[in-house]
Amino acid sequence: MPPQPSVPASSERVTTIVERTIIERDYAPTGIALLDEILGGGFLRGKTYLVAGETGCGKTIFSMQFLISGALRGEPGVYIAIDEPTKQLLNGLKKFGWDVSQLISDDKLLFLDMRTHFSKIYLRDERKKIEPKYIIESILKAAKKIRAKRLVIDPIAPLIYGGKSEDVLYAREFLREMVFALEKVGELTTVMTSEIPTGSTQLSRFGVEEFLASGIIVLSIQEINGGIERIMYIRKARWAPVKPSKYVFDILPGRGIVIKASLAEYLKKKGSTVSDQR
Repeated sequence: MPPQPSVPASSERVTTIVERTIIERDYAPTGIALLDEILGGGFLRGKTYLVAGETGCGKTIFSMQFLISGALRGEPGVYIAIDEPTKQLLNGLKKFGWDVSQLISDDKLLFLDMRTHFSKIYLRDERKKIEPKYIIESILKAAKKIRAKRLVIDPIAPLIYGGKSEDVLYAREFLREMVFALEKVGELTTVMTSEIPTGSTQLSRFGVEEFLASGIIVLSIQEINGGIERIMYIRKARWAPVKPSKYVFDILPGRGIVIKASLAEYLKKKGSTVSDQR
């Protein structure tokens, strides 16, 4: 008689269920399967994460994948559009294969255009600074409207300045106050995106976002044997036993970001060399 497959004992099945329940309670899956596996379940619920990269590296796709994945799991999300009008963004998502109209109708997703939603908050007098509490209150009010569990601010810098003259010290204090207020809610997991200037080694505009964030994901483009590949670098993952590591990924219509392999494995397979394009 051929060997029969072993059946997990009842206690083992219970343990697996309990572990899965704990993971779902403590982590918000990003929607990127391998990334969630690497992080032990996803992003820590109620914490803030920074997704940094040059233009065209996939920051908005990452953010939307995070929100859509949550919405499909019954976790409503708010997207604050800074650089792109909401209508234009939704058209782009639809062409990409992500028609979110039903999720919006079902109050699973809420899109806010900074140009219109925050118009009454930003002051006409450029000599005056915006009180952080007004922006924070507006964001929390929007989140409460759909009982949001997830929030994306894409990107963070223009939200703070609102067209006003730059003041780094003010911006840093603004960010601290906002992150602390959002995390105080406890159930709102936030993703902020940050634009990295071409050729720069910095991770953020103000030099404080990376310290406030519980995790940092850096997206970049690198040349490998004459070809161009997208690279995801897990720079920081607080409270997760994850060493800094890089992964090769694709952006596929209708699916979003799909990790192919670790950069080390990819290079070994290809026998390749790497040139950073940033």
